[in-house]
Amino acid sequence: MLGVPTPTPAPEPTLATARLPVARLAVTEALARMATNDDEVRARHAYGRAYPDLVRAFSGDFSAAPDLVLFPEHTADVITALEWAEREGVTIVPYGGGTSVVGGVEAPRARPIATLSLSRMGRVLEVDAVTRAARIEAGAMGPDLERQLAPHGLTLRHFPQSFEFSTLGGWLATRAGGHYATLMTHVDELVEAVTMVTPRGVYATRRLPASGAGPSPERLVLGSEGILGVITEAWMRVVPRPRFRASAALHFPSFREACDAARAVAQAGLHPANCRVLDEMEARLNFVADDGSALLLLGFESADHPVTHAIERAVALAVAEGGACPRGVTIKDDGARGGDAAAERWRQAFFDGPYLQSALVTMGFVVDTFETACTWAALPRLDAEIREAVGAAMKRELGGGLLTCRFTHVYPDGPAPYYTWLAPPAPGRQIEAWSAVKRAASDAISRAGGTITHHHAVGRTHRPWYDRERPDAFALALGGAKRALDPAGVLNPGVLID
Repeated sequence: MLGVPTPTPAPEPTLATARLPVARLAVTEALARMATNDDEVRARHAYGRAYPDLVRAFSGDFSAAPDLVLFPEHTADVITALEWAEREGVTIVPYGGGTSVVGGVEAPRARPIATLSLSRMGRVLEVDAVTRAARIEAGAMGPDLERQLAPHGLTLRHFPQSFEFSTLGGWLATRAGGHYATLMTHVDELVEAVTMVTPRGVYATRRLPASGAGPSPERLVLGSEGILGVITEAWMRVVPRPRFRASAALHFPSFREACDAARAVAQAGLHPANCRVLDEMEARLNFVADDGSALLLLGFESADHPVTHAIERAVALAVAEGGACPRGVTIKDDGARGGDAAAERWRQAFFDGPYLQSALVTMGFVVDTFETACTWAALPRLDAEIREAVGAAMKRELGGGLLTCRFTHVYPDGPAPYYTWLAPPAPGRQIEAWSAVKRAASDAISRAGGTITHHHAVGRTHRPWYDRERPDAFALALGGAKRALDPAGVLNPGVLID
C-alpha cells in the first residue's frame, strides 16, 4: 500500500545491550519486602507504549528507567511507600500495565524516581450479586479480572484495546473507553465507589447508586492520572454475561453516508453495544472489506431478552441512509461469541493492532494513532482539517503515507473519531518525524473544536493542547487539589498540571 519494499525487522533488544542509567536509590530495610533496583525490572518499567517509547526501547535506549520499582501487596504498603517518598523527596509514578500512549509513566529525572507497580494487587475481593457489583483491586489486569468474575456468571465488559495488559486502576486513572459504543462508553459509568491512597490519607468514597450531594468525590479520582494519589481498589458495576446477540455489517458508498447512518442509530435511542464506522481505507487495511466500501458494524447484546427488534430497526435506519446489508443479520441466543464475518475480522484486527505496530516499528515505519470527539455538526470540518494537516505533514516529513479513520464510540450529540496513520521508514529520524505529524494532528483537532483525547488520557504528550482546552479556573481548582493532597509534589509530576 505504501509502495516501498518491506524492510528487514531489527533484532530485539536484550538486557546485555540495554542502556540504563545507574540506579540512584538503594533498597532500604524498610522497603526490602516490596522494592528492587534490578536492571531488568527497571528496564521493563521505563516506558509506556507510545510510538517514541517503542522506538527507544527497540534501539536499547532505556534512559527513562526508574531508580527503584516498588511492588506493594496491600493498601498499607502503598501508604508506607508514599510516606517514604515524601520524606526522602522521591518521585512516585503509579504503574498499572504500562500501556500509556501519552507519556504517562515517564517522569522528569530531576529527582530520583520510584515506579509503584500495582501488579501484586489484582484480586477480586468481594462480589455483591444482589447489587451486581464487585470490589476489585486496582492491579487486576483485564483477562484475570474477567476470569475471577466468571464463576459468578458476571462480567465487567470493559474491553479497551489494551485489555490484555492494562489494569483496572489504569482504566480509572485515565478514564478509559471500553467495549460499549453507546451508553457506558467510559469506565466512569461502571464505578460505584473508589479508594485512593494520597500522601494526606486514604480517600475512599461511599457505595451509592447515585447522589446529588455536591460535586462527586469519584469524579476527582477518575482521570486524575496519578497526580493526586494511587488508586488501590474500586467497587465496580458488573453485569450478567450476555446470552442474546445480534450483529450486522452495512456497506456504504462513502464514509460520509456511513457517518450519517451512525448518527441516525445513535439518536434513535437503540443503544447498540457496537456501532463502529470504518472508512474505506480502514476497512481495507484491516482486511474487513476490499470493495472500496465504508462500513458500519452494528452489534446488540443482552443477558435478559432477545435483541432482534433493536438490530432490525438499526439496520432499517442505516439502509435509509444508503447502506446495504448483503449478508443480513446474524442472531445468536446461546451466549456464544461469533457474529457477522466482517465484524469478527474487525474484532480480531482491533486486538492485533498493537502487535502490528510493534512489528512495523522494528522495520523503521512511522505509525501511530490519535483520537478525539466532536459534535456531529463539527465532524465534517474536523475530519477535513485532520486529513489535510496530517496528509501534508506526512508528505513533508516522510514523503507520504496512509491515513484511516474509524468511530470507536458514538453519542446522540457526536462521535469519537479514531485515526491511524502509517508512513514509510525514516531511519534515524523516526521520533522527529512522528513529533511533527503528531503536532499537526493535535493542532487540527484543537482548531476544529475537538477534544485532544476521548480516551487516551493527557499524560505529558497532550499537555499543551489540554492546557488550551480546559477552563483556566478549573486549572486553578485542580492545582489546589494537588497542593492539598500532595503538598510535596511527589506524585507523577508534569501530568495534567505543573
